[in-house]
Amino acid sequence: MEIAVFSAKPYDREFLNAANTTHHHRLHYFDVPLDIETVGLAAGYGAVCVFVNDRADAGVLQALLRGGAKLVALRCTGFNNVDLKAAQDLGIKVVRVVDYSPNSVAEHAVALMMAINRKIQRAGNRTRDFNFSLDGLMGFDLCGKTVAVIGTGKIGRVFTKIMLGFGCNVIGYDKFPSPEFEVLGARYARPKEIGESADIISLHCPLTPQTYHIIDADTLSRAKPGALLINTSRGGLIDTEAVIDALRSGQLGGLAIDVYEQEADVFFRDLSGTIVTDDVLQRLVTFPNVIVTGHQAFLTREAVTTICETTLQSVTDFETGNALSNEIRAS
Repeated sequence: MEIAVFSAKPYDREFLNAANTTHHHRLHYFDVPLDIETVGLAAGYGAVCVFVNDRADAGVLQALLRGGAKLVALRCTGFNNVDLKAAQDLGIKVVRVVDYSPNSVAEHAVALMMAINRKIQRAGNRTRDFNFSLDGLMGFDLCGKTVAVIGTGKIGRVFTKIMLGFGCNVIGYDKFPSPEFEVLGARYARPKEIGESADIISLHCPLTPQTYHIIDADTLSRAKPGALLINTSRGGLIDTEAVIDALRSGQLGGLAIDVYEQEADVFFRDLSGTIVTDDVLQRLVTFPNVIVTGHQAFLTREAVTTICETTLQSVTDFETGNALSNEIRAS
């Protein structure tokens, strides 16, 4: 099948080509993201393969259909960038990667948490200048601390297991509670308990209209003073302006994020030689107790291999008329 692959990075090409040796699709790579301005590149392709910051809203989907595309294959788990209702109305199928490697994202969240708590980035910058002073580098023991996990799906549960291994008390919140979460030895929080008790809050829920800005000024005002906030899920879960205010006042003790609300304009590209005009991001990275990584939590060999194999298998199933086990539809 002819597939237009958007937002294609070198690792995408390498791992998709390797996975394609058993599928024999014709992959055509485009570095640019899919949006209303670039959708014309997909004309003549039966399927498009997209990533987290590609846009597949109603206008883009209509243009895809006119160009002959009948399948949108997401090489990620989240699907907040796709208008599922419009896709369903147009008869376009949408598939995603439901399960690739929850370990990759959970482990990155732990790495971010450890780095912000123990001031690893600040210490590393100092020692490059042969400054071995320990002033301002004090963290806290994880053992005995309370960690709140917002979203107790597969990634949240892996993160929970690691935190329990550190000797933490883990409390959770999820609109759809999981017995598996409690079997691990964690428990779901009582009302207001997360704000009152959590030393660390880690976000692992999808971005939906209900979870948009789940961390806002009100939430932060009720948080335990000095708490750390970790986000490896979706940038829109956090009201960044409110977080900046909480960092400035000291209400929030630290922030470590792998995602950012306006990341589509900056992430996955080298802007080191340019002037970044995103004032919010510019302010955010000036704080010494903030770490930002560029949406790399998924980026392990195991995860990317599974993502590419699963994505191409879905395309093959679509082409051959088999059931689409990873299809998503409008609720």
